[in-house]
Amino acid sequence: MARVLVPLAEGCEELEAVTVVDLLRRAGVEVVTAGLAAGPVRASRGVVLLPDATLDEVLDQDFDMVVLPGGLPGADHLDADPRVHRLLRRMAEAGRYTAAICAAPKVLASAGLLDSRRATAYPGVLDSLQLPRTQILRDAVVSDGRVVTSRGPGTAMDFALELVERLLGRARRDEVERALVRS
Repeated sequence: MARVLVPLAEGCEELEAVTVVDLLRRAGVEVVTAGLAAGPVRASRGVVLLPDATLDEVLDQDFDMVVLPGGLPGADHLDADPRVHRLLRRMAEAGRYTAAICAAPKVLASAGLLDSRRATAYPGVLDSLQLPRTQILRDAVVSDGRVVTSRGPGTAMDFALELVERLLGRARRDEVERALVRS
């Protein structure tokens, strides 16, 4: 069974975090949410999320993918945490997936994972960084190798479905999407 880690930081975008966790679990993926510190996490709109564990408790476990929800100041908290950067680099070196949405692709950039890649993010987030070797696109979801990025809350469902497809294939993605009655 595929395993995914979703780190949760104070001020994360709850729509992105919950959509990713929900759709991956609907697909049969084991998802572990981990707070940067112990206790509940208050998201950007005041929704309180209860992580499954702390980041320290799961750092040495194996995951197939790490997904970073965006939102501010959540993405800033992720970016300021050296454990997150080490985890992302370790995942990339192992050939595992790293994914980020909204403001969180800047965390991938800070960890050096967007160099020579195509990526997207919330408007202006990557533009303000010095990333001469990153092709910044305006697509809802961009997959480049084992890095997946997305624009924001409005693209969270497309992002989560792309993650399902990356982990479990197109057929499983289609099953999950049909059950959502998106059209």
